Amino acid sequence: PAQGLKIVTTATMAAPAVPRCSSTRFHHVHGANVRMDPTRTQATRVESFAHGLCFSREPLAPGQIFLVEIEEKERGWCGHLRVGLTAHDPQSLRAVPEYSLPDLASLGDTWVFAITRSHNRVAPGAEPRAPGTLPEPFLRIERLRIPRDPLVGRSRPGRYSHLLDSLYQLNVLPATARRSRIGVLYAPQPDGTADMHIVINGEDMGASARGLPTARPLYAVVDVFASTKSVRLIQVDYGLPSLQTLCRLVIQKHVVHRLAIGGLALPPALRTFCME
Repeated sequence: PAQGLKIVTTATMAAPAVPRCSSTRFHHVHGANVRMDPTRTQATRVESFAHGLCFSREPLAPGQIFLVEIEEKERGWCGHLRVGLTAHDPQSLRAVPEYSLPDLASLGDTWVFAITRSHNRVAPGAEPRAPGTLPEPFLRIERLRIPRDPLVGRSRPGRYSHLLDSLYQLNVLPATARRSRIGVLYAPQPDGTADMHIVINGEDMGASARGLPTARPLYAVVDVFASTKSVRLIQVDYGLPSLQTLCRLVIQKHVVHRLAIGGLALPPALRTFCME
């Protein structure tokens, strides 16, 4: 029995546990210009370009990704979405700051970064995927493993989508584009601290901040700022990829572009799923 207990403990240390299904919502505390939908999974800034701060409803678990998709853009503003983590319980804030940068960050114990058009597609040193090969089904960040498919932003099939398919096959949907998916998580370190990672369309951008205090709860921060007008939360299932997902990967590999999927003899539900 003692030996069995030791084995379980070692396994637990080797792979930090994350929820099998990360059911997340936005916190009821948010910026003055934010309107939430009834499910608290979509946040829209209804006026101005500021007062768009949002938080996760609960603190994140180690390795749990808080993932949003850009639903709507607004022309005429400079700047884009900002994401990060904070050790401040949103409920404890005397007032929600107007901006994540510099206002919330100036309170301390907050790590927020602005997403830009020029964000790298992959972390430094990563090897590009060979043409015609299927992507690795899991994104690996240190000892963490997250299903890649829900992390990847995709365009909606349309008149000109074939012009973009070569980009989506390489996961290079621009970071600030509509349908782009951006997430934040923290990876525990042996010294008891954590590294914060930002994930853009299924690619790890590397450690954006180090030395985060894991002894305190860490909430996700999403600032619906400037040209980003609306974001939607994406729920991530941490189990094995579904058969439907694996079918999509194989089918998309063998077509010229996604519009061609519409002519395949597939069940309607699978056809729609493969064209996403």
